[in-house]
Amino acid sequence: MSTIRIQTTQNVVLEYEAASVGDRVLAQVLDGLVMILWAVVLSFLIRQATESADDRQIAAYVLIGIPLLIYHPLCEIFFNGQSLGKQARKIKVTRLDGTRPGLGDYALRWLIGLFEIGMTMGSVALVATLFNGRGQRLGDMAAGTTVVSLRPRAPGVQALTAETQVPAGYQPVFPQARDLSDHDAALIRQLFRQAGTQADYALLSVLAGKVKSVTTITTDLPDESFIRTVLRDHAYFAAQGSPHG
Repeated sequence: MSTIRIQTTQNVVLEYEAASVGDRVLAQVLDGLVMILWAVVLSFLIRQATESADDRQIAAYVLIGIPLLIYHPLCEIFFNGQSLGKQARKIKVTRLDGTRPGLGDYALRWLIGLFEIGMTMGSVALVATLFNGRGQRLGDMAAGTTVVSLRPRAPGVQALTAETQVPAGYQPVFPQARDLSDHDAALIRQLFRQAGTQADYALLSVLAGKVKSVTTITTDLPDESFIRTVLRDHAYFAAQGSPHG
């Protein structure tokens, strides 16, 4: 898998693995099965509830045709970039600037997907994804999105255990990090590495929540990136000689 580096509007660099073509294809297959099941069940119910052929046709159009047509954008809007198939394969749609895609982004992916997936049996989307370094099909390229894997990265979950370093010219993201004591930062770093070594994402979530509570920081950053950024900010302020208890 290729690694995608996303720089957020807060100048935080996130690293994800692009969703594999296999995962994307399997997600499409699973979504297709969900759609088939929906159509079969609704067709049976419509036959039981209607008498005339015209009524059946209208009901099928409204209750089957329209939901199946907008299944993907509707799921991705309400499930934060995931259809049911994507949830099963642990992949999701995200923007290349790290922000959550908007209604227009999902709609654009869907409209172009009607051609590159629906009309060409996925062949155009497959070719585009294989030859694009960021795992993008044509709809993603137009919308500025991509599909990433949410699975822990191997080996050793390096994304969690990597040392936090302050690069030249670094600008801190969270001023509240200056109020952390060296002892606090050392404890956070220890638990951060423990979570990474053991791939303990429950511990990571609890740690992120505790840090947010103590520092009163509010952010939508993923737990890993948030903790890494707080530690880097603390290191920056420590190097500047900022007092912290």
